[in-house]
Amino acid sequence: MSCNAVTAHRAKLGEGPFWDAPTQALYWVDIAGKQALRLMGDSLQAWQLPEHASAFIPCASGDALLTMSSGVYRLDLTCEQSAPRLNLFCVADPQPGNRGNEARCDAQGRLWLGTMQNNIGEQGEDLPVLQRSGGLFRVDADARVTPLLEGLGIPNTLLWSDDATQVHFGDSLDGTLYQYSIQPDGHLAPARVWFGPYPRGGPDGSAMDAEGYIWNARWDGSCLLRLTPGGEVDRVIELPVSRPTSCVFGGPDLTTLYITSAASPLNHPLDGAVLAIEVDIPGKRCHRFAG
Repeated sequence: MSCNAVTAHRAKLGEGPFWDAPTQALYWVDIAGKQALRLMGDSLQAWQLPEHASAFIPCASGDALLTMSSGVYRLDLTCEQSAPRLNLFCVADPQPGNRGNEARCDAQGRLWLGTMQNNIGEQGEDLPVLQRSGGLFRVDADARVTPLLEGLGIPNTLLWSDDATQVHFGDSLDGTLYQYSIQPDGHLAPARVWFGPYPRGGPDGSAMDAEGYIWNARWDGSCLLRLTPGGEVDRVIELPVSRPTSCVFGGPDLTTLYITSAASPLNHPLDGAVLAIEVDIPGKRCHRFAG
């Protein structure tokens, strides 16, 4: 598969890609660079933020959510990129020293947010993860927060079954993707190991296609894995970046796979770029936040 960079922008730590079908726009963040980015057609907007943000998700109300170090904020998308207007929506994780990492919305438009011990310094440098202080939280449209999991290392991947009875969720410290049953009260049953560890890098973010297969970005693995619903490797997609971080299906037919990536010591020319590849299977659409 051939791939290309969709813009000249290079992130320190690109993450959290979101495709907004109504506006045909791609949202993502540069966590270490403290930027929220949106690509609409050929126009790239980059809001410079006061702190690290791990996800940038449009809302039904017309603004967007940012999962930032100090909480979940709403961003006015009409504001100047150099002076973003931010309003605190909620604090999902009150644990000092934690930050948001993985975040996606389910089909009901509720935000699911995985947090972790902050591992990024003020200059964007890597800090060691020394404790499993993270958690998984669900945030409703009225800002009500429901804790779901605790003791997480580096949460990555959030994908739901069509009937909303199962969720795939990973922890990169374990090198493993798990599957959880969602109980009738909304809480999670104990985890089942679904995939991993695997020798090509560690599991980062993922997207699901229309056949229920999961496309998983492999940090330090220079590839994506397409995984069967049973947790077997269907194919390996080689990439010209060292550290792919996540992916999302987009484009008019949801057959363009957008892949975020991070800088690396190897300094490959496309490290930090958002890549696009055309695939033969459409993906499932992203859901806006319901609030």
